[in-house]
Amino acid sequence: MSSLLYLIALVLIIGWLLGVFVYSVGGLIHILLVLAVVAILLRLIGGGRAV
Repeated sequence: MSSLLYLIALVLIIGWLLGVFVYSVGGLIHILLVLAVVAILLRLIGGGRAV
């Protein structure tokens, strides 16, 4: 489950980078970044094993 969170976070960060540098969609891009950061924080706070 924890690797799934990292995968989701990675996809969201890549989407954010693409949006910022290619599409400039606006607010949606920042929402993607926030979701990625939340996924990473949940992984860290959850106390899972480091990979």
